[in-house]
Amino acid sequence: MKHISLLGATGSIGEQTLEVVRLHPEAFQITAMSFGQNVEKGLKAINEFKPKLVAVKNDDVKKELEQAMTSKDISIVSGLEGLIEAAVYPDSDMTVNAVLGSIGLEPTLAAIEARKSIGIANKETLVTAGHIVMEKAKEHGVQLLPIDSEHSAILQSLQGHNLEDVSRLILTASGGSFRDRTKAELENVTIDDALNHPNWSMGAKITIDSATLMNKGLEVIEAHWLFDMPYEKIDVVLHKESIVHSLVEYHDKSVIAQLGSPDMKGPIQYALSYPERLELASAKRLNLWEAGSLHFEKVDMDRFHSLALAYEAGITGGSMPTVLNAANEAAVHHFLEGRIRFLEIEEFVEQALQKHQVIPFPDLQTIQEVDRATRRFVNERIITS
Repeated sequence: MKHISLLGATGSIGEQTLEVVRLHPEAFQITAMSFGQNVEKGLKAINEFKPKLVAVKNDDVKKELEQAMTSKDISIVSGLEGLIEAAVYPDSDMTVNAVLGSIGLEPTLAAIEARKSIGIANKETLVTAGHIVMEKAKEHGVQLLPIDSEHSAILQSLQGHNLEDVSRLILTASGGSFRDRTKAELENVTIDDALNHPNWSMGAKITIDSATLMNKGLEVIEAHWLFDMPYEKIDVVLHKESIVHSLVEYHDKSVIAQLGSPDMKGPIQYALSYPERLELASAKRLNLWEAGSLHFEKVDMDRFHSLALAYEAGITGGSMPTVLNAANEAAVHHFLEGRIRFLEIEEFVEQALQKHQVIPFPDLQTIQEVDRATRRFVNERIITS
């Protein structure tokens, strides 16, 4: 039995993690969980999985949840301190970080220090502070198990092989909602258009990132840290069907790929059960004759400028990926609120990157300060534009 602290239980990845736990009650148990402010969803999960500790966004949500709960045996905590308490809960063996945004960083670091196994679905943790996270993981002997389908595919394709024999990692990208449109055709796209992903059902922010390909840029930075791979050995290829989830090329030019139907429960379960595999009865079997043709295209970096910005920020390193992530989060938020156009997302991210003076080896406090300053910069630019 593996006991799990699940951070972000009511989000897309969190809900699918609960589905995996539901399928294997003999293997997994939720001992602690967190969610933001969706009390209706949170309460349903609490009643079903009966964690011992629940962390919520703030004291107002805590009061609302306390009034709605019938059981008094569950501890309820709030804020960042509560999130960290859930991440390091003593009865948990593993912490799954599925929260959205840079708030996921400190709980991850705390869980590593508590020597929890880490299932990582929070991109911002590695994008903004990969050097700190990986150093601390090495120091405490903790392995970070990726939950993103692309990084899970790479991990699976590396099994039984030496990292020294790898010549490159190849991440696949669906291309998102606008993959068949030219840049000129994106001038007046709507929020609903952007949220209509052809392959995956995801949260709003990650769906927009998929449409700009910033999501893939963040994954490139994650792959750099997770697999200790230089950026010149990490490629991205467009693959509309999302069946080949990523590939690893070795020095002898052999390429090993992981394939499967688009379903996040597969990589989630692999992280939870690693290094073993469990049956996933709910998954759709991949019959290649039904899939028919698989398509692959080289990425046009002018068309998907956000990916180019991510590569530049990753290669520059230091505090630049923090700026990339914070500026993108702020800009995507304003797009979803209807304040800016779709193509302006990348414009405001680029402005933030151009303004920033790189700090080579930022500590945690500096990263947090850069994050806040970047968000202020983007917010002010948008409000006054």
